[in-house]
Amino acid sequence: MVKKFIIAIFCLMAHGLFAQNGTISPYSFFGIGDLRNNGTVENQMMGGISMYADSIHLNLTNPAAYSQLRLTAYTAGIAHTEYRLKDFTEEQNIGVTNLDYLSIGFPLSKNMGMGFGLMPLSSVGYSLRQESTNANGATVTNVFTGEGGLNRVYASIGFEPIKNLSIGATVNFNFGNLEYERIQSVENVQFGTLDRRESRINGYDFNYSLNYTPTIKEKYTLYTSIVVNTQGNLVSKNSERLGSFSLVTGDEIEVIDVDLDATNLRNTELKIPTRATVGLGFGENKKWFMGGEYSFQKFSDFDNEFLGIENVRYNDGSTFAFGTYFVPDYRSLSSYFKRITYRAGVRYDVTGLEVNNKEINNFGITFGFGLPLSNNFSNLNLGFELGRRGTTDANLIEESYFKVNIGLSLNDRWFIKRKIN
Repeated sequence: MVKKFIIAIFCLMAHGLFAQNGTISPYSFFGIGDLRNNGTVENQMMGGISMYADSIHLNLTNPAAYSQLRLTAYTAGIAHTEYRLKDFTEEQNIGVTNLDYLSIGFPLSKNMGMGFGLMPLSSVGYSLRQESTNANGATVTNVFTGEGGLNRVYASIGFEPIKNLSIGATVNFNFGNLEYERIQSVENVQFGTLDRRESRINGYDFNYSLNYTPTIKEKYTLYTSIVVNTQGNLVSKNSERLGSFSLVTGDEIEVIDVDLDATNLRNTELKIPTRATVGLGFGENKKWFMGGEYSFQKFSDFDNEFLGIENVRYNDGSTFAFGTYFVPDYRSLSSYFKRITYRAGVRYDVTGLEVNNKEINNFGITFGFGLPLSNNFSNLNLGFELGRRGTTDANLIEESYFKVNIGLSLNDRWFIKRKIN
């Protein structure tokens, strides 16, 4: 009953939190918004690495891990992030809360499992004000706002055809709306101008993975993995409205729909380049683990014709991530703290985004705890991340953030035939 109640609470929270913007970053203006980390809290707190798999937790970014499931697992995660945004002249603090994922996975046989769920793929949410002086000495004010994002529905399956070798595949359907608005006003001019754009986006991509985890000296395990997220082929149906409005009343005047068919921008393609990840780790089952991953994405192939931004360039992206966990004694009956899983990690993202000839990179330090619930395999996971992205050079904004993650991993047995003695 308690388990069902907890799941119901998370579902109700998901209904509200998925409708909210998942970011307030000005860099969400570019690309398809801020790409979200799609791993569970357990993976995120180990630097975001995806190679580790066990029998009771879901791994949302490595489908081969489903072959290790021995119990049905329900999992959900919520994140709250506090941002500090600053440039050379001012600083602002703001926070945002959102749902990270809502998923279920279950074993189909001894060496096969599958799962499905819902999670955000990207988020757009910003509000920027820019002032300049025109040739007549009047102040020109531009206000840029954006909101929306893409969500993802997925289904995964993992299989272990031979001992220690697992393969898996995921199909993702991505969908959502992105809205952008620019309002310009000039000092002592009665009317302002507006440019309002919207993209309705959907499309598929696929994940494939291979894990090889041989046992060494009967006690230790070597973890190796390859994960390939294929090119995402997204279709964007676009619309744009231009016009003017009264600065006194706010009423819109002579707003028209732009003929995007004439410029072949009514329907455009957004191709998210293939991302490949290789991982290597080592550990002792249910006691400790450490590993690292390297990811590469040819993001220089990306373009968004509809927005047509001039001061941005997309370069190839990469990520270095390292993570570890430690459990003092998961069987301990005398000490609860010995059964806690302690996790930590670090990551550095070369995002591939370049604005005003400056690279926008991200660095984060993660740590967290897996707290056992009662005497079963379920647990509550708490995670924390400290990070920084961007720079104050070239009139840009530096983001410092502190993120708190809360994740539930609840386990149960399905398809068990009960015996009556």
